[in-house]
Amino acid sequence: MRHRRALLPAFAVTTLFLAAACSSPAPGTERPPAAAPGSQTRAADRPVDGPDHSLTVAAAPTMAATAAASPTGPGRRAHRTTLAVSSYDSRNRRAVITDEPKDKGNASGAATSPASPSSPTAAHKAAVGDVIASAPAPGAPHGLLAKVTKVIGETGGGTEVQTEPATLNALLGDDTAKGDVPVDPSSFTVDKLLPDVKVSWAKTGDVHAGPKGATVPLGSLRLDVGAEVPAAKDAPVSASASVHGFVQVAPQVDFAYGGTGTDAAPGSAYLGVSGKWTSGWAVKGRAAAATDTPLRIPFAKLHADPVLQVGPVPVVVNLDLTCYFQISADGRVTVDVEQSLKGDFKAGGTFGAARGWTPVSSSDMTGTPVRASVTTAGSVRTALGAEATVGLYGAVGVSADLAPYLRGEAAGTITAASDGSRPKAEGTWGVYGGVDLSGTLRLQLSVFGTPVIQRNIPLGALHREWKLAGGSLKP
Repeated sequence: MRHRRALLPAFAVTTLFLAAACSSPAPGTERPPAAAPGSQTRAADRPVDGPDHSLTVAAAPTMAATAAASPTGPGRRAHRTTLAVSSYDSRNRRAVITDEPKDKGNASGAATSPASPSSPTAAHKAAVGDVIASAPAPGAPHGLLAKVTKVIGETGGGTEVQTEPATLNALLGDDTAKGDVPVDPSSFTVDKLLPDVKVSWAKTGDVHAGPKGATVPLGSLRLDVGAEVPAAKDAPVSASASVHGFVQVAPQVDFAYGGTGTDAAPGSAYLGVSGKWTSGWAVKGRAAAATDTPLRIPFAKLHADPVLQVGPVPVVVNLDLTCYFQISADGRVTVDVEQSLKGDFKAGGTFGAARGWTPVSSSDMTGTPVRASVTTAGSVRTALGAEATVGLYGAVGVSADLAPYLRGEAAGTITAASDGSRPKAEGTWGVYGGVDLSGTLRLQLSVFGTPVIQRNIPLGALHREWKLAGGSLKP
């Protein structure tokens, strides 16, 4: 039976209305260079001359205020208001907009604040051309990014409007932003797909979860698991096969926007996932799984919808992780190997006006053997990895498969003696650690307002391997 642990924080609902038309930058205004992922949580470097169009990027507060800008109001910059999305129907793309009093929370538990003196009045409900950007709300669990195409009328819950999909450049315009924001480990929901899965995490304020005595670094999420795997038919009971280990990850989402470029598309953009990775796992016994079709065993699915506060704009990032074992073995080799591995990874897509969308992938990991032995000739390979997808407002933009692996092989001959003495073995064996990183950029990255990707773009295969141990086969 699956066990589900729901740990999402209270919805932080933020609404932003912005004129669909954006003016061009003033002549002579320099724009920052194309943004690339970095370690700052500050905005991209500001222009030397001209107005400051940079926005800070940070994790949105749990009780976030709302923001708005009217097509008929002075200026186009967003500001705070009391408007909120109280419900959304994805089947017909209709939303209900409410105007909550400033001393009350809205239906999703988010606080509100009054509009600024220079902004349109808080009584403004909605108008054709307004763009809505909302953190998770009823009916829109992954957030909402939409443009109002029709005001249907008043209902008991607020103003009902018809919407169509919108893009981020309609909201951010000439602004620029860049930041890497850690994902709160307690915000993940976890579906356990195997019975022996333990979840641990720790966050600031001495808040943690997990088995008694579990220690996890701040900001990290850890999954421990153990499972039996298919053994060779002729293997003795003592050679039954099993895999057990743990994955510990501290993920963060990387976001960048480089201001309006040509044809109203962004001059640059970036979306990706990165983080610190630690894992350790052991394989023991004589496993048997088809070498041409590796056996993949998912053991946990995780999901989070972190909200980035990009200036006044709530950018909802959807992050999914599926952790798995994968094994391929010929059923002939008996192994007893264990590896400890740590490092970091990065996967995403970057946009530039000249090159369009291009993939970004890197991984710097090292492994050390805890123990390693291989007997008889044969081969086995196991991976303890994670599939990750990251997108915006429910549209997947990047998928990546990070697969640290452990590989053992032995080659040689075994000669049985007719007189009943012990068989003689000659040959060599080796155990290797490695990491594979692959994935794709998806069509939905056009949510930035960039040209549509006509086909999925591979991230490109990243492969590294190193030797952990080796020796000679002994009789």
